[in-house]
Amino acid sequence: MHRRRFFQCAGSPLAAALLDGAAAPPAIDFRYAPRSWQTAFCFPDDPYKSLAGQRGELRYGHPGPGKPIDYFPLTVSFSLRGMEPDRVSGQSLEAPGVPLLHTRIDRPEAFLELITFATNNPAEGRVDNVILEVRPRQEAAVHAVPQVCLHTRREISVRDRAVFSEGRLLLAADVPLRAGDTGAGYTLTAPESVAQDGRPLRCLFRFPQQGQDLARLEPGLRDPDSLLAQARAYWRGWRPFSGPVAWKMPGRQDEFLVACARNIVQAREVRGGKLTFQVGPTVYRGLWVVDGHFILEAARYLGYDAEVQQGLEATWARQQEDGGIFAGGGKEHWKDTGIALFSLVRQAELSQDWTYFRALQPQVLRAIAFLQSMRDRARGQANANARYGLLAQGFGDGGLGGIRSEFTNTLWSLAGLRAATEAAARLGLSGFDSAHRFYRELRSACFAAARQEMRRHPAGFDYLPMLMREDPQWSAPSEWDRPRPQTAQWALSHAIYPGLVFEKQDPVVRGHIALMQACTREDVPVETGWLPHEGLWNYNAPFVSHVHLWAGLADWARLTFTGFLNHATPLYCWREEQPLRGSVLAGYVGDMPHNWASAECILYLRHLLALEDGPALRLLPGIGNPELASREPYLLTASPTRFGKLDLRLEPDGRGWRLRFARPAGPSPAAVELPAMLGGLAFRDATAAVRREGTSLFVDPAAARWEARWQPV
Repeated sequence: MHRRRFFQCAGSPLAAALLDGAAAPPAIDFRYAPRSWQTAFCFPDDPYKSLAGQRGELRYGHPGPGKPIDYFPLTVSFSLRGMEPDRVSGQSLEAPGVPLLHTRIDRPEAFLELITFATNNPAEGRVDNVILEVRPRQEAAVHAVPQVCLHTRREISVRDRAVFSEGRLLLAADVPLRAGDTGAGYTLTAPESVAQDGRPLRCLFRFPQQGQDLARLEPGLRDPDSLLAQARAYWRGWRPFSGPVAWKMPGRQDEFLVACARNIVQAREVRGGKLTFQVGPTVYRGLWVVDGHFILEAARYLGYDAEVQQGLEATWARQQEDGGIFAGGGKEHWKDTGIALFSLVRQAELSQDWTYFRALQPQVLRAIAFLQSMRDRARGQANANARYGLLAQGFGDGGLGGIRSEFTNTLWSLAGLRAATEAAARLGLSGFDSAHRFYRELRSACFAAARQEMRRHPAGFDYLPMLMREDPQWSAPSEWDRPRPQTAQWALSHAIYPGLVFEKQDPVVRGHIALMQACTREDVPVETGWLPHEGLWNYNAPFVSHVHLWAGLADWARLTFTGFLNHATPLYCWREEQPLRGSVLAGYVGDMPHNWASAECILYLRHLLALEDGPALRLLPGIGNPELASREPYLLTASPTRFGKLDLRLEPDGRGWRLRFARPAGPSPAAVELPAMLGGLAFRDATAAVRREGTSLFVDPAAARWEARWQPV
C-alpha cells in the first residue's frame, strides 16, 4: 500500500525529498524560532503572570483581552553604560522544567548575564528577582556601570535603593540608584564598580508583586544566592505528571513534554472559584472553549484529573439560558457549544466515569437544542448556509473574520453531536431521539453542501474551502485580497481527527491532506490563519500532523510535527502566529506562551505511541527509524484512553526492539493494531494471538498484557 505517494507536495522541496527517501528528517534545533518572544517564569496557578522578553526585559501590566500583544505599561530592561550597543547572544532555561532564565548580553569589553526567577517565601510574598552579573571578556578586570531602564508613563521617585511609583514600591536593589528622566521613562544607574575574571560585578533587583514594602524584601536583598537556591529547589522538586501517570521519551521530545506541562500550569488560574486552564498570560488570559478542549485533554494525559474536572465545570458554567455555550470566541462562535459537548464526552471516556455526563443530561439536551435552533434560524434567509440546511452564518475564526457563509461552525458541531449522541446510545439514555434525528439531518446536509462547494486547486486536486462560493471576497479584483484556499481549514482538520466526521477515503479528507501538503513551507502548512501572506499559524501544524497520523501518513506527520517544534523558541514555547523567514510583510499575532500549542505538543507525543481511532487502538503509529535512532526507550504509565489506562514500554532488545503492553481495566477496543514493520525492523513474535493484514498486525483485543518484538530483516 503506497498511500504516501498519492499526495504530492507542491510547496516544500525538503518535504518532497524526504518522502522520496532522498533526505533525512530535519533535526529539532529551533531553526525557525521567532525573532521576538516572551517566556513565563511564574509559579503554577500564579495570579502574577511574570514574563521576560528575548532580551531579558521584564514585561508588566498587560490588561488582558482587548489590548495588543505588546501593550505593556511597564517594561524593565538591563544594560551597561557606554557607547556600544547591547548584543543578546543567548537566552536559556536551566532545564525544561526549571524556568530560571539566563540571558547573556555582550559588549566588546564585557558581558552581562541576567538570572531571572520568581520567589514566594511566606515571610515576604511573591517577588520577581533579577541577578545581574558583569564579567570581563578579555582583560582581567573592567570598570562598569549597570543600568536599569524603566519604560513607563508613570512618574517614579528614588530613595537610595528603592524605587516607588504611585506611592508603592516598584523596585528594591542591593545597590544605591540614581534616576534620569529620558522622556519615555527613566534610567536607573548603579555605582561604578569593578568586574574581575572569577569575581563578577553583581547586583540584585527585586520587584514585589503584592504591594510589599521594603522592610519585607530587605532580608532577601542580603542573600541573593539563597533566593536563587530556593527557587531552583522548588522547580527541581516539581513533577510534570500527577498521580500514577508517568512518561519518558528520548531527547528533545522529553524536553518539550516537560516544558509544555510547565507552560500549561503556569498559565492556569483560579477564576470564579474554579481552577481554569487559560490559553496564555496576556491577550488570551481567559477561557476559550476550543483551546480549552485540547488543553484539558493534554492535562488529563498528564494525570491532572481533579484539576481537569474543575476546568470542565468552568466550561459548562458558561452555558446560557438558550443552551448555547460561549467564551472568548464570542457569541457567533456557534461551534463552541458543539466543542463543549465533545469535551464532556472525551473527559468521561478518559476518566472512565460517566457520572458528570449523566448529571448534565438536561444541559446536554439544551445545548443540542441550541444548535438545532441555529440551523432553524437560517431557514428563510438568503444565503448558502440556509439553502444547504447548515447552521446559520457565523464567525469562522482562524483567519476567517466576520459573520459569513462558512463551514467551520457546522463541522465542529457535527463532531460534538456525533460524540454526544453515540455516548447517549451506549449508555441507554432516553430523551435523545430528536438529537439523533438532528445529527443525521445536519450531517447529510453538510456532506451534500461539501460536494457542491469543492473547488479545484491550481496544483490539480479538489478541496473544500471553509468559505462558501457566494462570498464576495472570492471575486475581489486583486488576487492578493482573495481568500487563501487554506484559510480556516483548522476546523476541518479537527472534524477529520479527532472528530471522526469523515471516513479516511472521503474526497473531503483527501482534498484537505493534499491542500495542507501543497501549502507546506518551513516544514509546516503556512498562511492558514490570520496572516494570509508570508505568515504561519504555529500550532495549526500539529492539527495537520494528527490528520496525517490518523490517515497513515507517518512521514508527513513526522515532518510537520518536527517543523512545529522547530518554530518554538529555545525556551520551548510558541507565539500563535509569526512571519516566515525573510518576510518584510507579516507580523506577530496572539499570546505567548500560547498553551494550545503546548497542549498539541503533549497530545501528539502521546498519539505517536497510542492513537485512539474510534473503537480501535493503534499502537506506535508514529514510530519509525528517526524515533528509534537514539536507542533510548519510550515509557507510558497509566496513560488514559477510552479503553482504560495503558502501560506501554518500547525499548531496545538486542539489535531489535521490544514492546511491553498492559491494559489492566476498561472496555476492550474493537481492534488493537501494530505496524508489521517498525522502521526497518520486521515483526518477529508476540506473546498474544496476532493476525496479519497487509502492513498491519492485529493483536487479540481481549489480551490485557503482552509483549511484541521486531528484529532486523
